[in-house]
Amino acid sequence: MVIDTILPTQASACRVYYNLLCSESFRRAIDPSSSPPAPFLTVSHTITIIIFMETVKEDNLQEFLLTLPSEKNWDGTPLLLFNETWYPANSIRGAVSFQQNFRAQDSDIILASMPKSGTTWLKALTFSVVSRDRYSPKESPLITAPPHELVPFLEVDLYLKSQNPDLDFPPPRILSCHTHYTSLPQSIRDSNCKIVYVCRNPLDQAVSDFVFVRNRVSGIANPSSSSSSSSLIDEGFENICRGVQSYGPFWNNVLSYWKASLERPDKVLFLKYEDLKEDIILNLKRLAEFLGFPFTEEEEKEGVIEEISRLCSFDNLKDLEVNKNGVRPSGMRNSAFFRKGETGDWGNHLSPSMAERFWKIVEEKLDGSGLTFKISQKYQNLCCFVRACVSVACFHSVSKIFIEKVHLIISTAVVFA
Repeated sequence: MVIDTILPTQASACRVYYNLLCSESFRRAIDPSSSPPAPFLTVSHTITIIIFMETVKEDNLQEFLLTLPSEKNWDGTPLLLFNETWYPANSIRGAVSFQQNFRAQDSDIILASMPKSGTTWLKALTFSVVSRDRYSPKESPLITAPPHELVPFLEVDLYLKSQNPDLDFPPPRILSCHTHYTSLPQSIRDSNCKIVYVCRNPLDQAVSDFVFVRNRVSGIANPSSSSSSSSLIDEGFENICRGVQSYGPFWNNVLSYWKASLERPDKVLFLKYEDLKEDIILNLKRLAEFLGFPFTEEEEKEGVIEEISRLCSFDNLKDLEVNKNGVRPSGMRNSAFFRKGETGDWGNHLSPSMAERFWKIVEEKLDGSGLTFKISQKYQNLCCFVRACVSVACFHSVSKIFIEKVHLIISTAVVFA
């Protein structure tokens, strides 16, 4: 512990206890195998010291959090900037504790993503691939337990509840996070554990995140009744253009894992949601091979890959009773994690000018990295059409709002390749 970083009012007392913790007497007291323990240091003393130190850490953390830059999320709840990442204020304690305390094992599998990028799907696929020797698809725990319960979040589930959660799972431990690669605990980067990252087209990710936040259960983070959906998305859109969103900026999050996957392809597998949608069988094989659980020729002939694909499909998971009516410990309904599972839905929520503006920002941020997101020719043609319409509207004093409403009708045909 660094004494100088704690509150001045606690420094004197903390130095006393800190020196005591470092003393030979204390070491003998907690290690009976050493020379006889000091008689003055009882178990109750030890407990008192530990409680005191935890209180100091908690108070110090609270003061530290007050110094962090803050912004508002889609729903008005605060986001705090820590390590160049915007964390939801209600989960930043878990994020800090995860970064400081997690110790990776070489057999660990870490699933990472931005929120609403295919995280739930990736959890189901990975769990099924790794555990297929124990459970057939018809007997899978996914039938009775949601993916987020079988593969818990490190920041939101485990370390938010405890600074030292029980991680005594049978190997390989499958865990997930939204933390940027550069902010992961050093033990993850130094170990031989595997990391699988899934990303999604930024427009779809942003819209899906907005709808998810808007539809949170009552009492968790509902939008105010006075704010309409359109005004909320307009205000939130300005934020994401600046990179202000949960676990954003988007470009920093995806680029951190993209670069790591290029530098260490044996450690980091980079997947795209759209590629999974386009060819799930091919990408399931890639995933299994990367994790060290490749499908055998016999399994392929028996249709095991197709069975896993069907089990983990969006429609199947969404229709399971546990995902239709279950509730997470946080109060969030399991059904909130299953919306449409489509690509291109952003066209139903964003105007063409909003989409084009954000797309240009993302392209600029990703420029030179080699990372691209495919966009359909239909969308490119539509952008040209809308720009032409806006020009005509300006010339003839036609309402731009009318032109953008026309776009909402046309854009239903727009999909990403």
